[in-house]
Amino acid sequence: MLLPFIVLIGAMFLMTRSAKRKQTKAAQMRNELQPGSGVRTIGGMYATVKEVNEDTVLLDAGPGVELLFAKNAIGSVLSDDEYNRIVHGIEHDLKSDTDVVPDDASSLTETDDSADEAAASDDKSVDLGKKDAPEEPADDTAAAEAKTAADAKSDAEPKKTDGGSEAK
Repeated sequence: MLLPFIVLIGAMFLMTRSAKRKQTKAAQMRNELQPGSGVRTIGGMYATVKEVNEDTVLLDAGPGVELLFAKNAIGSVLSDDEYNRIVHGIEHDLKSDTDVVPDDASSLTETDDSADEAAASDDKSVDLGKKDAPEEPADDTAAAEAKTAADAKSDAEPKKTDGGSEAK
């Protein structure tokens, strides 16, 4: 009967201990603020620290926009790369750090001979598009026969009426 109370008290102790650890980390981060650091406020605004006082921080949110915040309102201090990526849209240049990886895996397996064969086969164009109109006959007699066949077909089909006097 005493065991559930002990477990409950132990769980509460562990939760308060982890919350207290998070609070001390946040306080330490806020005390280490320096001008020029990129920050995100608890409201989600991104700005650069301009001046740090005992309880307040002056933030530069844009050209000519300076805002005074309480230190407790600073949610996190961002690294320079992360701040530039979010605020300015500048991606870190990873190409200078690593080798270039091709977009097409076939270039990794091709030899010079197979590349020449592929280039030769690319010379022939293949039309995969759907053709809407039938091809026109080359000579006049074939054209005349096609026209009479089309006329005979149109005569065989019943004509649509607009419901004139005959229908009434």
